[in-house]
Amino acid sequence: MNRILSYIFILFFISANQLIAEENIMILKLKDGDVKIELFEDVAPNHVKRIKELANSGKYDNVVFHRVIDGFMAQTGDVKFGNSESKEFDLRRAGMGGSDMPDLKQEFNSLPHDRGTLSMARAQDPNSANSQFFICFQPAPFLDRQYTVFGKVVEGMEFVDKIKRGDQNNNGAVTDPDKIISFKSL
Repeated sequence: MNRILSYIFILFFISANQLIAEENIMILKLKDGDVKIELFEDVAPNHVKRIKELANSGKYDNVVFHRVIDGFMAQTGDVKFGNSESKEFDLRRAGMGGSDMPDLKQEFNSLPHDRGTLSMARAQDPNSANSQFFICFQPAPFLDRQYTVFGKVVEGMEFVDKIKRGDQNNNGAVTDPDKIISFKSL
């Protein structure tokens, strides 16, 4: 009897962990394919909550990658001015807006800005992150502990690599940018 209870407990523990793990997996659909992202709720709970809320309500759908610097990162997430299907869309202002929600307090952590890292964009104020985020193409250790790392690409980085690059002489500004097709929980 104890053996049966032990097996039941083990199966329950495995299934509970699987559900928790799936809860923090997102799919970012890009023009070239799907990108699977793991969110790090344990180190950036408020940022993960914000990303999930905006993503699952469709706020990131059709939002452009307004700043893309080869060898560095691709930035997106301006749900106010960067949504190419919105009447407020303004490519010249993309990167200056956010959501209607309040800015987030920083949740700097020890996770490095490696290739595939997702991190929140912000203004000079460390507590000004809102909806914009970036994905690193290459390691960027100079950003460590200065920006909130909240996730990592676990599959599909080759599709992130195909995002249209911006003008190096204009801080990575992109004319005719690629966009997020959709961003949702698994």
